[in-house]
Amino acid sequence: MTHLLKEKLGDLEINLTDRMLEQFDLYYELLVEWNKMMNLTGITEYEEVLTKHFVDSISIVKVMDLNNVEWVIDIGTGAGFPGIPLKIVYPHLKVTLLDSLNKRIKFLDTVIAELGLANIYTMHGRAEDYAKKEEYREQYDLCLSRAVANLSTLSEYCLPYVKVGGNFVSYKSGEIDQEVKESGKAISILGGKVERIEKFELSGTDISRSFVKIEKVKETGKKYPRKAGLPAKEPIK
Repeated sequence: MTHLLKEKLGDLEINLTDRMLEQFDLYYELLVEWNKMMNLTGITEYEEVLTKHFVDSISIVKVMDLNNVEWVIDIGTGAGFPGIPLKIVYPHLKVTLLDSLNKRIKFLDTVIAELGLANIYTMHGRAEDYAKKEEYREQYDLCLSRAVANLSTLSEYCLPYVKVGGNFVSYKSGEIDQEVKESGKAISILGGKVERIEKFELSGTDISRSFVKIEKVKETGKKYPRKAGLPAKEPIK
């Protein structure tokens, strides 16, 4: 099984150690086991999890050199994607996983303990609330989100966490041009600038994906993010 992941990541020029491969296998086993008790993912077949969760998470190397990144926050992490796969491959990263569902946090804590991961933290709550706290606001080199939401809304969740000079990268499906265009004003108001859009097909599939890489060029105004629920209900236009 492990040779399959090695092969798929070969396209991204990533070499996995035996320990990393063990961690990915254990992560898969825990995901499937916990998924029987709670809804973590609709994808459970091994090769599909490898491609659509693990490889997809790590594909960010197409737009970011993670060797030069230290502090990372993953907003709306769900079952730990992309934060945990990236932590496995880049052990030096200090990763925060934020999710609003406590059941998922319990799963993530179990994965972290079982995989023996260090310098990775979980937070239960809403992105809008933690972003107002001094210890998290504008403290991260990189914010990631694979969460399904409009880019304007995601930018309001994510950009307040990013320090000036850092980046927010949104994992999106292939057709992204219109959404990026419509979110331009929000991104600018929140202190960001679209630096790059990278479109690609997931290794060995015809699934179209894209990354929207947004650079933080100035501090986010104190009024953002607005109170919980508003960024989703009324995206900045």
